[in-house]
Amino acid sequence: MDEEFTEAVLEVVEQIPPGCVATYGLIAERLGRGGARQVGRVMSLEGAGVPWWRVVRADGSLPAHLVIDAQQHWRDEGTPVRSGRVIVKDALAPDF
Repeated sequence: MDEEFTEAVLEVVEQIPPGCVATYGLIAERLGRGGARQVGRVMSLEGAGVPWWRVVRADGSLPAHLVIDAQQHWRDEGTPVRSGRVIVKDALAPDF
């Protein structure tokens, strides 16, 4: 995996404010390279040290194994959620 791309993804994730989210695809668009899958791979391998719960799929969901932990973070931060998914249009971080 490209170390420069990894660092760029993690830097963007660190800038997402509490209570907000960005999608994998929007992060790739912002960086002007890679795609949703590449961002997802970075997050799965290297994302533990950043607020990973602020990066969701386009439909506001996360992989099943992350949802329980993410829901507590979302609740703590006041992220708008319905039926276990973030309401992306209401929670989208500024500049995305």
